[in-house]
Amino acid sequence: MKLIKEINIRLQNPETRDFLADAFYPETDEKLPLVVFVHGYKGYKDWGAWNLMAEKLAEAGFFFVKFNASHNGTTVEDPHHFTDLEAFGNNNYSKELSDLGAVIDHFVKVPQVDDQKIILIGHSRGGGISIIKTYEDERINGLITLASVDTLERFPKDEALENWKKEGVYYVLNGRTKQEMPHYYQFYEDFENNIHRFDVERATEMAKAYVLVIHGTHDESVNVKNAEHLHILNPNSELFLVEKADHTFGSKEPWTEKELPEHLNIVTEKCIDFLNKNLK
Repeated sequence: MKLIKEINIRLQNPETRDFLADAFYPETDEKLPLVVFVHGYKGYKDWGAWNLMAEKLAEAGFFFVKFNASHNGTTVEDPHHFTDLEAFGNNNYSKELSDLGAVIDHFVKVPQVDDQKIILIGHSRGGGISIIKTYEDERINGLITLASVDTLERFPKDEALENWKKEGVYYVLNGRTKQEMPHYYQFYEDFENNIHRFDVERATEMAKAYVLVIHGTHDESVNVKNAEHLHILNPNSELFLVEKADHTFGSKEPWTEKELPEHLNIVTEKCIDFLNKNLK
């Protein structure tokens, strides 16, 4: 079976700005379920072993798409590095949801895609974004969260919040790149102005889709209790815990191996099994 890879497809979103997406799919006459992967905070489409995960899902018979959110700090000229920290600082949840909508709208029109079978896979903060989108967009009938947060209210508190409002910006160190990543106060204002829309707990309860919640028991960034909470909120969901797995399931940047890390391979096989069972 021939695997087709379309890399760095330029998408336009009038509400944000242009950004890039990749599509991986098998050469076939059949229409394929659309799987859209949503990266997390300080993430991007080519980070770590996501390409290997994309290939494996495509080989299993899915039309797999991953993309760079328009304001994730990368650019269409340089999709692998955070070269636009001004854009990063001006990112917010409204923009990420708008970009995700633009991705779905674009790829449901592709001839190889079955527009009745749309699945989101969201990692970390991308999990929270995917949960909200699944609730809002009834075209989506499958949702898989990977190491997802159970709330998007992840901001400085009390004095630190007041200081952010006064200064207009606060910085977070990127441990890998050593860049000071700015967050402008508009990020918090966007959340406050849309607090009901961005209620991940409510969206989890209300989501009308097949739901699989995946988490590592040794996640150092998002506690496994987040996954257990999501599962309780949506009792029809399936909870799958990966023993001793960390936040990125063994993947890191750069990933130079030819194979998936052990834990991410377990995760990918579980995703394929879940989708075959419920959405093929």
